[in-house]
Amino acid sequence: MQEEIFCPECGDFTEHVTVKLGREHLVKCEVCGTVHPLKLERTKLASLRVIISATDASQRRVIEIPAEDRLKVGDEILVDDDVGDVAMVEITSIELDSGRRAERAKAGDVKTLWTRAVDEVVVKISVHWRGKTTSYSIPARGDETFHVGEARTADGRRFRVEKIKLRDGRSPNRALAKDIIRVWGVAL
Repeated sequence: MQEEIFCPECGDFTEHVTVKLGREHLVKCEVCGTVHPLKLERTKLASLRVIISATDASQRRVIEIPAEDRLKVGDEILVDDDVGDVAMVEITSIELDSGRRAERAKAGDVKTLWTRAVDEVVVKISVHWRGKTTSYSIPARGDETFHVGEARTADGRRFRVEKIKLRDGRSPNRALAKDIIRVWGVAL
């Protein structure tokens, strides 16, 4: 296996191959041929409680990540559990060990990450027709794009997207489902 490692002889990062694995890894520089030990850095891990808000329920999970990793509200991270279920989530709030909330923090200072699932979401739709508005909730992949002017179907009813409202208050012409708070449309 080749990877870029700092070579003390070349004085630069070069391609190396592993010669010996063990307590002390030995690697060989592909440029100058020097064999030298590779110091393995041990990373301190932080155990974080993660609350994942989904459409109809919340889940609790515990993850371990490097204590020095910096986290901030709005970051998206992958969270897995003991049985292999993986979810992409967005950090909505960070609770520190002190109980206070923060916009950003090192993982080692965090007690709980409050998150929302963004891989599978429910998009709320309001469809208007002849003076009557009907609301729908449709499941969507978080990375699915909605466009103003496109035709869609909700609960068997076709409609044209007229307006999209995002969580941050903006109303763009296109948006990802994970960022949408509501879509307005007119029945076709």
